[in-house]
Amino acid sequence: MSPAILLLLAFGLGLVGWLAGRSRAWAFRRAAPGGRIHSLPQFHAWYVGLWVAVPAILFALLWEAISPALVLQHVLADPAAATLPTFGFEREAIMGEARAVAMGAAPAVFNSEAEGLVEPFRIAITRYNTLGLVVTLLIAFAGGAFSFLRLRPDFTARTRVERAVMGLLLLASLVAILTTVGIVASLVFETVRFFGMVSPADFLLGTHWAPDPMSSGTPDGSVFGAIPLFWGTIYIGAIIAMAVAIPLGLMSAIYLTQYAEPRVRSIVKPLLEILAGVPTVVYGYFAALTVAPAVRDAAQAIGIANASTESAMAAGLVIGVMIIPFVSSMADDSIAAVPQAMRDGSLAMGATRAETIRKVLVPAALPGIVAGIMLAVSRAIGETMIVVMAAGAAANLSANPFESMTTVTFQIVAMLTGEGSFDHPATLSAFALGMVLFLVTLTLNFIALRVVKRYREAYE
Repeated sequence: MSPAILLLLAFGLGLVGWLAGRSRAWAFRRAAPGGRIHSLPQFHAWYVGLWVAVPAILFALLWEAISPALVLQHVLADPAAATLPTFGFEREAIMGEARAVAMGAAPAVFNSEAEGLVEPFRIAITRYNTLGLVVTLLIAFAGGAFSFLRLRPDFTARTRVERAVMGLLLLASLVAILTTVGIVASLVFETVRFFGMVSPADFLLGTHWAPDPMSSGTPDGSVFGAIPLFWGTIYIGAIIAMAVAIPLGLMSAIYLTQYAEPRVRSIVKPLLEILAGVPTVVYGYFAALTVAPAVRDAAQAIGIANASTESAMAAGLVIGVMIIPFVSSMADDSIAAVPQAMRDGSLAMGATRAETIRKVLVPAALPGIVAGIMLAVSRAIGETMIVVMAAGAAANLSANPFESMTTVTFQIVAMLTGEGSFDHPATLSAFALGMVLFLVTLTLNFIALRVVKRYREAYE
């Protein structure tokens, strides 16, 4: 029986428990003097339903994790498995083929050794599916009986349900926190391994990047100089892209909040925010097929003969357009949240609308505007697909926007895709690059929070 069926069964039994608890509570309410009980019937219902469903769901998830190992152990104990190879890919292929036939995912086996394992697999899968079903039912009924028998008119069901909900909310928070901790730990662990092979000075201060994931022998630290990658990331994502996104995003926000008619705003604002939902691969195609050739032709028209089709300018312009909604949406909300009294007071003092926007509204909304800009910068420096399709892979350290450049994110993808082993420094360099990118993003967010806090204190 698949885990999905066990989960649906657990939810169904939980619903039955919910209805039983609710019925029991209404019976208490009808029999109680004045119809008063400690908690509403819905809390009694949720108390029983949670006791039925949650333990059963947890067991179903645990059973999904351990049942394949139990099935495999049962099959390996069968005499038919005695002729299997001890280790290696051939052994896994035979076992996988027999398992697929036993589960009905394949019509027949093609390996004679796998044919004798089909029946042991079928028996083991049936046995452990039945066992999982029986245990799930037992756990659900045990939880239901325990909770149902505890119901009384004075039972504090509301307190217990609220405590359970708080526990679930805490668990959800812990999942997010532990996921972040796991990501950081994996980055730190692999980065330490990389710096055990390559000097941090060569990596952080070197200007030549040409690692070979398929090379063997002692790595040459001089080919892991990441300065060109850092420069390409900053140049494309934080300079060119933001030179497009900040003025266009801020001006569009000012227009939509201060000058546009309500009907125009109701049409233009959703259209503008659609840009944030367009897949980046579509932007990549647009950059590679339309913007990049146009940028090259424009550069050649003004006398730059060596302009490349894949250029930092093309990628930066498209990334800038892509992140306009991040700036405009935050700026729009911040400007619209400024109290109307501040606008009216400025206009009453004789200021023009432009002066009111420049000296009152924008300073008052600056914390939100800065937050939007920092969010846009973080999004821009983490972009991959547009850079892959429009900026090229050359690690150039140049200020010429019409040259091909690469970024940290592009090289992370390049190092982790292919046939390089995970103990090779070229592959491990992707984790070091990811660690640097994580620290840069974290620093940007920290600076943004400090700037917003300081300016807010000064303005207030």
